[in-house]
Amino acid sequence: MVDPVNALMVFGFIVIGLTALFITQKKIVNNIRRTQNDKMKMHVEDALKHIYDCEYKNMGCTLHSIAGNLSISSDKAAKVIAKLESLKLIMNDPDKIKLTDEGRKYALQVIRIHRIWETYLADETSKDELEWHDDAELMEHTISSEEADRLAASIGNPLRDPHGDPIPSETGDIPELEGQQLNTLDEGDTARIVHLEDEPAAVYKNLVSQGLHVGMDITVNKRDKEEVLFESEGVSRSIPPVYAANVTVVKFEASIKPESYKKLSNLKIGEKGKVIGISKACRGQQRRRLMDLGIVPGTVVSAEMVSSGGDPVAYLIRGATIALRKSQSEKIYIEERLSEVSN
Repeated sequence: MVDPVNALMVFGFIVIGLTALFITQKKIVNNIRRTQNDKMKMHVEDALKHIYDCEYKNMGCTLHSIAGNLSISSDKAAKVIAKLESLKLIMNDPDKIKLTDEGRKYALQVIRIHRIWETYLADETSKDELEWHDDAELMEHTISSEEADRLAASIGNPLRDPHGDPIPSETGDIPELEGQQLNTLDEGDTARIVHLEDEPAAVYKNLVSQGLHVGMDITVNKRDKEEVLFESEGVSRSIPPVYAANVTVVKFEASIKPESYKKLSNLKIGEKGKVIGISKACRGQQRRRLMDLGIVPGTVVSAEMVSSGGDPVAYLIRGATIALRKSQSEKIYIEERLSEVSN
């Protein structure tokens, strides 16, 4: 005969086990749904940015361009477009996809968050500039507009990001990007870089490796189908025309020439130079550290000794001997070489 108490206990254990299994399965399903929803949200916001960029540049936007930009299949891109239509964020005309007013507002919010975060990374952290974009790509889907507004206020409400892109205001206002592509300049033209396109990443990495940065003054020496050859900061540089198309510049008037710089890294042991500034490519914690060391306009710096490997070099700065890597001293501009100047 079955003991009723034991039977009841067994039944209870079975119920508890089934309940635990149900709860676990429900959590798994909810997590899957949450992941799918988060991924769709990212695709929606990335698509909005792409459509806005196409409109900003007067380019057509299609299902295939969205699929390519988001690195997804055409089927997934079609689902994203359907989602955008259901949310009334786009108008899907036969010729091209267009943003609605609400879609444009949403796109500018995402762009604002992205560019504010890039500016924060550039000015407040020591993160490598090649990481700014990818980091901002994640954060733009994570932080809210309110959080971005507070972050912007904490860093002085910047108007442009470190690549020179205008940052949309809280109300969605955004100025037009002025200038022309570097590959359209003529030989002998002088100009200042006002924007570096950070996509595709491979092209941007090449531009960074060449030392290009926003605020750099250049003079074009040669331009043909093979290369754009230009001089800047005392260095001759060459990039293919297709790369130069990702550099936006503003020409100087004919009577104005870019400033001529010498770099601290050019000093030989025993020579001295007067600091006139730090390159705009040096930002954030690195820039603050150099200024804290006394590297400010008017400071006289002398090259004292070089390490056995040639890098770093020790400099006498305001009575203290400081070792600087070449990657740092190249970003410090001096007015002249001095042989007999004391601090």
